[in-house]
Amino acid sequence: MTTSTTMTIRVSPEVKEKLSRLAHGTRRSKSYLAAEAVSAYVERELEIIEGIQRGLADVEAGRVVSHDDAMAEVYAVIEAAQGRKA
Repeated sequence: MTTSTTMTIRVSPEVKEKLSRLAHGTRRSKSYLAAEAVSAYVERELEIIEGIQRGLADVEAGRVVSHDDAMAEVYAVIEAAQGRKA
């Protein structure tokens, strides 16, 4: 059995009304839908933050590619794909 905790948030009357409509239309509780939305948001935002942190660690460690080198590789891939098309 999963444990949970209670959290109180403030939303605009418009969001509350839309959540009520969604709950009714999906036959889910407003609490369930709100918890799902918060969970999805937190997961997405953490992935972004962790990606940024990994990128900053790469920069600090010198694991970088210059813009010119990266663009040269992109153009080479594009040219190879165009060559296969022709």
